[in-house]
Amino acid sequence: MDSATTVKREQAPESPTRAVMRRIFAENGRKYLKGYAFAIACLILMAGTTAFVAWIMESVISSAFVNPDPQKIWFICGSIFLAFALRGLATYGQSVTLARIGNNIVANYQSRIYDKLMKLSIGFFSESRSAHLAAQINQNVSGIRDVLNMTVTSLARDLLTLVALIGVMVVKDPMLSLIILITAPPLIYAIRYVSDRLRTATRESIQLNSHVLGAMQETVQGIAIVKAFTMEKQLAGKLDAVIHQAESRANRIARLSERTSPMTEGFAGLVISGVLAYAAYRSIYDHVPPGAFFSFVTAMLMAYDPARRLAKLQSQVEKAVVNARMIYEILDLPEQQQDLHGATDLKITDARIEFRNVSFAYGVNEPVLRNVDLVAEGGRTTALVGPSGAGKSTIIALIPRFYDPAEGEILIDGQDVAKVTKASLRRHVAYVSQQPYLFEGTIRDNIRYGRPEATDAEVERAAQLAYAHDFILAQPLGYDTPVGENGVTLSGGQRQRLSIARALVRNAPILLLDEATSALDTASEAAVQKALDEAMKDRTVVVIAHRLSTVINADKIVAMQDGKVIEEGTHETLSSKPDGLYARLHSLQAPKAGSDIGMEEMKA
Repeated sequence: MDSATTVKREQAPESPTRAVMRRIFAENGRKYLKGYAFAIACLILMAGTTAFVAWIMESVISSAFVNPDPQKIWFICGSIFLAFALRGLATYGQSVTLARIGNNIVANYQSRIYDKLMKLSIGFFSESRSAHLAAQINQNVSGIRDVLNMTVTSLARDLLTLVALIGVMVVKDPMLSLIILITAPPLIYAIRYVSDRLRTATRESIQLNSHVLGAMQETVQGIAIVKAFTMEKQLAGKLDAVIHQAESRANRIARLSERTSPMTEGFAGLVISGVLAYAAYRSIYDHVPPGAFFSFVTAMLMAYDPARRLAKLQSQVEKAVVNARMIYEILDLPEQQQDLHGATDLKITDARIEFRNVSFAYGVNEPVLRNVDLVAEGGRTTALVGPSGAGKSTIIALIPRFYDPAEGEILIDGQDVAKVTKASLRRHVAYVSQQPYLFEGTIRDNIRYGRPEATDAEVERAAQLAYAHDFILAQPLGYDTPVGENGVTLSGGQRQRLSIARALVRNAPILLLDEATSALDTASEAAVQKALDEAMKDRTVVVIAHRLSTVINADKIVAMQDGKVIEEGTHETLSSKPDGLYARLHSLQAPKAGSDIGMEEMKA
């Protein structure tokens, strides 16, 4: 067996903690090199001034008490003042520098996480609890900053200060220094043992705390449902159980983290008492001058704080690395819907949409679509109807590539949507969901999200088409009125009309309406339907509707059931088939056209 093979076998695999730290330094070290160099210089100055104060104590004792020298003592006092002044300036410089670097690191990783989340597929968010995800990110994003700053300050300040002070101790009394250094390794081993146990407890605590924050956020978001169904006690009971678990883990972390304190304090007490006894013995029986001893004791006492901080460093770094690792788990998630190599921009001519033998399932569940063939002609309106679970909303979601089909192709003007860029595809699509969502900002901002370059006149024109203009003007600040969290200050119908206005201002050739009038009352629906009729002209529209008015006006109606296309045609042709699915659904609404009878069966 050759030596290279032997070395490879004997080389231990890199620990997860070391791998994360190596990645953190690789990603950030060069970028902040100048800032860290300045901070390290300040920290070195702090270490040097600290050691100088301990070193000069022998001269203080000798010049002031043993062999008085007025001129020398004034010089010594001035140098001590200068040392403390330099230490203060160095402390300020390194603190401000490290704070600015740390804040910039947090900001950069927050941006990276947000960019990553924007690149992940909708499938990821469907499988993840948004509140839990937000809590996890918010709780852990500072871990990378803490790893860098703690490592720099510990190595450049605490370690250098400790080494410098130990150097003073060795020079002043080599024998005592050797005794202290020999007794230190057992303490280091004990601290390492505690740190290994702390790593697991920290990760469990972070996960439990994210569950607590996530549950609280979900409760706030759904507070109306909580109160309507008197769920307070049920949710409080579940949350209390998680809170108690988190509390237990936090207490365990506290016990493990502070377990180093009695070790270091006991070790320090033993050493200091032993040194004092030894020094007293030499002073009483051997008549050794106290100057060197006083300098040694000063250095030893000043070395205690950096030694104590270094003793806790590993446990603190372990906690920060756990946080950083959970952030990297998000950043390393695979992007499942990346543009194919060589993907081109979508070119629209007629905006004709075609499904060819398309099948789809959410995750490992049963297929939602089964071999669907469907054509939505360009410039015309295609309505999807059918009972709940028929696959109508899935058809809508596949067109802009919110998901990719398991089998088959989706073509727009003969171009496979999987082979064009997502940005160009979605730029030609306007979408109105059945659950209107508004973002933080003003009413004008929320409409303009449909097309950022839209003028104020175009925004207001879109609001007029959506029959939202009048109620907007009735708001306290008109179009500049903040909407509140998800438009909480507006009614469901008002939120939906703003959502429709956002789609209209986009002026896209393809319009997708996923039960766009479902949140409106009869009067509002009639008004919005007139606006939609205008907006549908010369556009390819795919609409899911459960009310008769939208179905009647469609150029083609596609009836679906169990993920398959059962029949298609116009309202007149399909309603004339007595045994057809559409005719049966239509008959449920026939007694009161436009009413909500049979609505639930028509919903997607």
